[in-house]
Amino acid sequence: MAFTFGKSHRRFTAAGQAVEILSISTSKGFTSRLMLDGVEVAADSTPSSGEEAFRNHRLFATLADGSTLEVEAGYVGWWSIGALARVSGQLVYESHPGRIVAYPKALRRLADQSDFDSTRQKASLVPLAVDIAMGIVFFVVARATDLTTAALVGAVLGGALLVAQRFVKVDLVGGLALFGVVMLLISAGFALLFNSGLAVQLRTFVLGLLSAAFFLVDGWRGGPWLGRGLTLYLPYRDLDTGTIALGMGLLGATMAAINVLFIWLASEDVWLFYTTFLDIPLIIIGFFLVTQRARRRPA
Repeated sequence: MAFTFGKSHRRFTAAGQAVEILSISTSKGFTSRLMLDGVEVAADSTPSSGEEAFRNHRLFATLADGSTLEVEAGYVGWWSIGALARVSGQLVYESHPGRIVAYPKALRRLADQSDFDSTRQKASLVPLAVDIAMGIVFFVVARATDLTTAALVGAVLGGALLVAQRFVKVDLVGGLALFGVVMLLISAGFALLFNSGLAVQLRTFVLGLLSAAFFLVDGWRGGPWLGRGLTLYLPYRDLDTGTIALGMGLLGATMAAINVLFIWLASEDVWLFYTTFLDIPLIIIGFFLVTQRARRRPA
């Protein structure tokens, strides 16, 4: 199933004939079709990623008077699709006068998957599923009992996962197992020492700042521990460990700040819903931006 991102219809007249250029951008790629007097006479398509994705579409047709119509279609920005047409070499149509029809350099960097390794992506699916399952368990237990009980249950389940990891070959806890153990122990201790709902809420803020500090220090040193451990489970072969550690530190600090805003400005139920379901999409978006920044690719 493909998702449509953009579609454009460009219509003009050339040598007395009605010309239409239909361009469609989807999650699977980019397609252009050329119609003369309502009849399709040429088409071109490119995939959504890879070197082939970066080229413009070129469509050719012979007009009724024998002249050659050449159409060039492609991006003129992040979202706009443009086209220009020439008849026997002479420019007769521009959808965006003065703009260059070319794949944007910034968009090219995002679509460039030359360093993508699908085997590494598959290896991260199980740890990601475990993280999501743990979040759902926390939400259910918190709604059925209280936040303190949910925090303790999460710590117990996390410890059980670490024990189970010693007996199974499938990776359950990702590339930062030792870091996860430390954070689980701190989390459980926080819940025991401060047995209240507000304390558990603040635990997320405190642990977020603490983990952010760890990542920032690791990033300042070039990412030899946390940065390197995280890159082991990312689908790109050549990531700058220092950049990704610094980026994760800044992301963690930002998410902690947003979390504390929900604590003080919203009810406990709203905070619980946010921390279980809404902060995950924000983290995914932030993580994607950090990963793109950390990729070592030619400009």
